[in-house]
Amino acid sequence: MDVMDRIDEAVKKHPVFIFMKGTPQFPSCGFSSRTAEALKQCGKEFGYCNVLADAEIFENLPRYADWPTFPQVYINGELIGGCDITLEMFEKGELQKMIDEAVSAAS
Repeated sequence: MDVMDRIDEAVKKHPVFIFMKGTPQFPSCGFSSRTAEALKQCGKEFGYCNVLADAEIFENLPRYADWPTFPQVYINGELIGGCDITLEMFEKGELQKMIDEAVSAAS
């Protein structure tokens, strides 16, 4: 499967998905750590991909949504942003609402 198809499949298969450095349990950078923690605080399951373990995704993900950095958070198949945007949405309560709606719609 083409790498762009693999990325697209991951994003569309999970209501909430993060491409990050490391894993939610063992993040490999501060930005990924803070972003994954915000997602965990929302209390819903989410999918993830450790971009450090997949060179093809690491190299090509920035082209997928024209977003150059990691982490990248997707809700309902759409990029919502990276660390700063995700944390800002979390602090305002917007992230929780978006995640709750996405998970409910997928059930």
